[in-house]
Amino acid sequence: MFTPRTENPGVAAVLIIAATAFIAASTLAAKAMTTGALAPPLHPLQVSHGRFMWALMLFGSAAIVLRPRFGKIHWGLHVWRSGCGWGGVTLMFAAVASIPMADATAISFLSPVFAMALAIPLLGERVGRVRWMAAAIALAGAMVLLRPTPVSFQPAALLALGAAMVMGLEMMFIKKLAGREAPFQILLINNVIGLAIATAAVLPIWQTPNGVQWAGLAAVGILMAIAQICFINGMSRADASFVAPFSYGTLVFATLYDFAVFGAVPDWVTWLGAAIILSGALMLALREAHLRRREGGARG
Repeated sequence: MFTPRTENPGVAAVLIIAATAFIAASTLAAKAMTTGALAPPLHPLQVSHGRFMWALMLFGSAAIVLRPRFGKIHWGLHVWRSGCGWGGVTLMFAAVASIPMADATAISFLSPVFAMALAIPLLGERVGRVRWMAAAIALAGAMVLLRPTPVSFQPAALLALGAAMVMGLEMMFIKKLAGREAPFQILLINNVIGLAIATAAVLPIWQTPNGVQWAGLAAVGILMAIAQICFINGMSRADASFVAPFSYGTLVFATLYDFAVFGAVPDWVTWLGAAIILSGALMLALREAHLRRREGGARG
């Protein structure tokens, strides 16, 4: 166990917004690597490998300097969480290589919906009508973004949908780890295991990066590591219902970055689908927070 930080909603909001900016920047760097915008394109598996390698270098260096004391390590939870995290990141990087970042990011916000659905068979949780309604709204938005017609269907959007499903499973293991281990311990172990998985996966298609590619991979990993630091510290300083709206800033930054660098302009379908997904996801987040407060009051 560890001692939680003192609540500070103002600092939490700033940290979460910063995290969304860094997450979108990391995804932008990954898109540049997989599309060949800066150098010959790299396979998404190699980009995700670079993400974990450089993030681990950052956290490992911090561990050497800070010499943190580690508590009990729940290896099983870490392995499952890291495996799902690697899968979600890799699928997301593959998706943004072919579809606008705004579409892929909006679809990724379905992860809480999948987490809720998976909690029923895996954790035995009961889900009420309000949460099912929120899930249905978010999934309707995803159908809009998938553009399910022969003319406009985007097969790569299914990769983003797969990323959301895997990240939803990852959220379940993150919840189990929360409160059991310190945030830095979770981050360090996650990146150690994630790098091991990514290394095994990348060996068959490995190609030695050139200088520009190494720089791009470093940007992907370091930006994501900074985002993780901001996000975990932000979540520790305020209630989830408060920080939830700020976490959707990733969509804003992803849209702005994609337009500034690649000239991608979201169409009305993107805005409509994203708005529907965000409505359902926010409704679900608020309902989850209400249930947690009610359960806390009952225990008190």
